[in-house]
Amino acid sequence: MLYIGCPQWSSNAWKGNLFSSQCKNADMLSQYAQHFNSVEGNTSFYADPSPSTLLRWANSVPDDFKFTFKFHRRFSHELKLTNVHNELTAWLNLFAPILEKTGQIMLQLPSAFGPNDLPKLAQFISLLPKELNFGVEVRHPAFFQKGEAEIALNQLLMASKINRIAMDTRALFAVKANTEALIDAQQKKPHLPVHAIATSEQPMARFVIANLQSEYKTFYKPWLSKVKQWLDEGKTPYVFFHTADNREAPLLARQFCQDLGYNHKVLNPFSGEAETHQQALF
Repeated sequence: MLYIGCPQWSSNAWKGNLFSSQCKNADMLSQYAQHFNSVEGNTSFYADPSPSTLLRWANSVPDDFKFTFKFHRRFSHELKLTNVHNELTAWLNLFAPILEKTGQIMLQLPSAFGPNDLPKLAQFISLLPKELNFGVEVRHPAFFQKGEAEIALNQLLMASKINRIAMDTRALFAVKANTEALIDAQQKKPHLPVHAIATSEQPMARFVIANLQSEYKTFYKPWLSKVKQWLDEGKTPYVFFHTADNREAPLLARQFCQDLGYNHKVLNPFSGEAETHQQALF
């Protein structure tokens, strides 16, 4: 199974394209889930949703849809993975109603989290329930130098059956930042080497480009081979597609599936496209 998605499920820019032209905000997730089978739940990194919100999200998607929520930044950036047992229990209890539809929970570590902090990561991992799937994204340069630090990280993740998340921003930084969206994206996104390694059974890639008018296929061609390899090995990859302003993210995801030759519902007409076609018939 291949899970494909975008970094969000709601955007007014998608009305008339991914969404129907009159799509209400409350209906965006359900329309999104008609075409994608996963999404990056980035909102949980910044704020804890209410129990009623989580129930509404769970009821808005089909049974085969899988969210990939992020741990709140208080775990990684504020508490720095220390003394988190009570916080972790409370967070997992909050998300309990939607865990059945959660494919992976992501831990995004800050760039300051380096090799000396690996014991903290090991301790945090020891607290995680074994029945759930987790992924870790690191941003310290030492973890991308193929040295002792990276080997130790990968060995820890493999032993714990935790996925290492790869974020590929090469295509984003290959263009000159000449728009507000590009300037903002290049300021916020990390610019690091790409190490596509499967440390568990659900490898995850986050692929970021400037826009569809820029050169990006050179950068994602290797991902076509890698994702195919993972699928052939029986793994369950998650691949998420970003553009600088995410306006064209759904189209980028569709292009990837077309080039991969993978039969996914993202290849079907989007709600807004079907609406336009229907209107053209009359």
